[in-house]
Amino acid sequence: MLKDTIQPRDYQNNIALVASEKNTLCVLPTGMGKTLVSVLVATKRLELHPGGKILICSPTRPLSAQHKKSFEEVTKISPDEIILLTGETKAEKRIALYEKAKVIIATPQTIEHDLEAGRLSLENFVFLTLDEAHRSVKEYSYPYIAKKFMLQSKHHLILGLTASPGATNEKIKEICDNLFIKAVEIRSEYDADVQPYVQQIQKENIYVELPEEFKKIKALLEEVMKDDVHWLKEHHYTFTYTPTKKMLLDVQRRAIASYMHGSKGAYWAIVRGAGAIKIRHAIELVETQGISFLYDYFKKLESSKKKTDKRIMKDPRLREVMNIVAELYGKGIEHPKLEKVVAVVKDFIRNNPAARIIIFANFRSIVDKINQLLNIAGIKSDMLIGQAIKEGKGLTQEKQMEILKRFANSEFNVLVASSIGEEGLHTSEVNSVIFYESVPSEIRKIQRTGRTGRTAPGKVIFLIAKDTMDEAFYFASSRKEKKMKSILYGMKGKELKRRKITLMDWVK
Repeated sequence: MLKDTIQPRDYQNNIALVASEKNTLCVLPTGMGKTLVSVLVATKRLELHPGGKILICSPTRPLSAQHKKSFEEVTKISPDEIILLTGETKAEKRIALYEKAKVIIATPQTIEHDLEAGRLSLENFVFLTLDEAHRSVKEYSYPYIAKKFMLQSKHHLILGLTASPGATNEKIKEICDNLFIKAVEIRSEYDADVQPYVQQIQKENIYVELPEEFKKIKALLEEVMKDDVHWLKEHHYTFTYTPTKKMLLDVQRRAIASYMHGSKGAYWAIVRGAGAIKIRHAIELVETQGISFLYDYFKKLESSKKKTDKRIMKDPRLREVMNIVAELYGKGIEHPKLEKVVAVVKDFIRNNPAARIIIFANFRSIVDKINQLLNIAGIKSDMLIGQAIKEGKGLTQEKQMEILKRFANSEFNVLVASSIGEEGLHTSEVNSVIFYESVPSEIRKIQRTGRTGRTAPGKVIFLIAKDTMDEAFYFASSRKEKKMKSILYGMKGKELKRRKITLMDWVK
């Protein structure tokens, strides 16, 4: 069923060989062709079960469109039998398409809703691929779809695809259990069957020093946050004086749950937790984003009618911070990384005028700011952000695809992207990836890095503000990535105990 011109790589054939026999989690770096592994297994299944159907689930419509394109380009299956479905396709039409199609590619929410409504049965499906399988946790649609597939399909086989399933045994085990995984196949640049295809990726850390005024703001904010954190520690809501953002959010969830169950004492934990979270965000802004963003944030808190916000704003240390911020804002002083990122891009393009660069940043506001500064500097750039949230601005999926197409056609040199650019989207060949700020997640680090070095050598640049969260996050994500690979290589080649279907699985 594969077209004669298609020549899979050794590691793709080797992984497909395993994945054709048992439920498999395939872990491959971004850009190494996970999609083709899925196609290889799918065609084998259709040859083994000629009347069978294939289901491919992918988190977004653009990603789903890429799977459809892959099947059309590399297989002899009629394009009329390769169907892309989303929630926008009317339910009545979806029912007819399920009957007609041989390969169905869809967003998981669409499949979940149709399974629940009885519009779809998986009885005749012989293969299920779940792309970006690291999402197969908690309430996401993947575990439900996998369970229904195992219950309904007469000839079931599951393949999970991801670049990074997580850095803990617990997270990886949860994914494997939820997808009924029996084998793990991982490859990195060090594997013998991968090495012939690997491109060299140069990595560079560029450090910037925070101005003294920034350091003073940071010190004052840390003093303010310390009061709330110490209260939470003394009242046993947290077990450390240096909680992460994730820990503080967990404190909030637990305190709110206690309060809802009648614990009046939890009220102050909610107040203190909210204060710590908001001040920590302010610290993150001054450390990694800049004065204008901190100024806007304080203005928002100042005009807020929430009791927690009013309590924060009464602190005299915070009034001092606001005075310093207002003075710096009036002078037009910004974070040194903004000037540095423009200089780095200028230098790169001067040496390679046709270069394509992706800059990743965590906040939409900083994405917009970087894009503006690059355009002012005469550099052709555009930005890629997610869809609109509430009254904020955003891009439709059609607009996102249009921007990616223009980028692939070299209509501009630099794509400044939020997290929307991390997961799965094929952005053609990119010469360099720039991390405007570090991320603590190994998953996001791997996804970002994988945007370069696909068919030619690439470069990854980390902009790091000294003695800030940037440094901590950089080392945390690197440590987690190393741990993840160690766990997965320990699982490779071993028969996993596949979770068995129980009576509880029939409940939903």
